[in-house]
Amino acid sequence: MAVLPTGRALLDPLKILKIAGLDYGMRYADFGAGTLGHFVFPATDLVGQGGHVYAVDILKGALQGIESRKQLEEVDNLTTVWGDIERAGGSRLEEDSLHLISMIHLISLLRKSPQILDEVKRVLRHDGRFLLVDWNPDSGPVGMLDGTRMKFEEARKIIEQGPFEAERQFEAGPHHWAAIYKPKS
Repeated sequence: MAVLPTGRALLDPLKILKIAGLDYGMRYADFGAGTLGHFVFPATDLVGQGGHVYAVDILKGALQGIESRKQLEEVDNLTTVWGDIERAGGSRLEEDSLHLISMIHLISLLRKSPQILDEVKRVLRHDGRFLLVDWNPDSGPVGMLDGTRMKFEEARKIIEQGPFEAERQFEAGPHHWAAIYKPKS
């Protein structure tokens, strides 16, 4: 029987966030944070008390899961935000306020709603970065298999049609690619 990696063996958020440059005192948001806050909680450690983390999701149930863990672990530099990133102003975050924004496993949403990039740009600082992590289409029978996977090159075309340009691409794990984008000059 094959052993499939899970958790940090599948996708190590701390390592990925460090590569993306997240550090003490920064402000970070995970768009589509999900119930477990897989990237959110490691980010709270990286930014420390001098920074802040926002978990943004349209699903109130997902945010309730993060809120429960936040209270249990007594995390005080994390805010959950019920928001719709597909709408202008929908993240409900302050303009030009974030050093880093991530979207994990949401490339199919970007394909359907490229206007999300406008919301990312709105809340990102001029020197901020946008981190995108998704399944590698060639990674075999793990993760989403519904035809929504996309190669980095295809994702890059979508993103660079908007207000961003690629800065760096890297393997984010055995079944994922990651890319860091910066606002176009």
